[in-house]
Amino acid sequence: MYSSAVDGLDPFDLLDSEAARLDAHFTLLHAGDWDRPSRAEGWSVRDVLAHLAGEELYNHACLNDDMEGFILLLHDEGVQGLEAFNQWSVETRRDLPVSDVLTEWRAKSSETRRRMRDRGYDGSLVTRSGPYSVGFQTLHYASEYATHADDIGAPVEPGEREGRTAWRARVGILALSERGTGVFVRETKGGYHILWGAESADLSPDEFVAATTARLPNDHALSVPLREALIALA
Repeated sequence: MYSSAVDGLDPFDLLDSEAARLDAHFTLLHAGDWDRPSRAEGWSVRDVLAHLAGEELYNHACLNDDMEGFILLLHDEGVQGLEAFNQWSVETRRDLPVSDVLTEWRAKSSETRRRMRDRGYDGSLVTRSGPYSVGFQTLHYASEYATHADDIGAPVEPGEREGRTAWRARVGILALSERGTGVFVRETKGGYHILWGAESADLSPDEFVAATTARLPNDHALSVPLREALIALA
């Protein structure tokens, strides 16, 4: 129903832009910066980089049509579920020099972005959930990069903030629709009106993006059930 929410977005340019933001920020970090806590609970800045490098294993499995090999590898490593995979990706890189992990992420991310662009918006690729749109998958990747860029405090220029928040909200609407949880989202003049069963809420664009990425502050007034129903991109 909400696939039209992302009409007109160029997912490949968005992903390249967020990759460049992350890379520029990583390049400027000093030795002590890597151990700073990030906004991602339990992870340092270094851990976020390790996660980004690790998830390229999945991205390449999608592009290589080798989901079976990916699942077999995780089985052999004793990894079950997405959270376990994320933590495994971090822990297996903790003893590596951070420069090696950064080099790994740069190379693999660059390959992923090039191959996704080559396939085109209307192409398809294999995912854990079956065949899926390259365009939509790239939007998911761009959202992931943007979320983690914010997690580690990568700068966003004032002139790009509104537009960046707007496309991330549109991807959030798409992701909620794909989850099929019955959350209804209507854009309003000041943000978004949310309706879910008997519950409703009005959120600003920033709040809506934070809600869909599980980044709302713990003291936010949104009820726990509605907060959980809105998580679509975490």
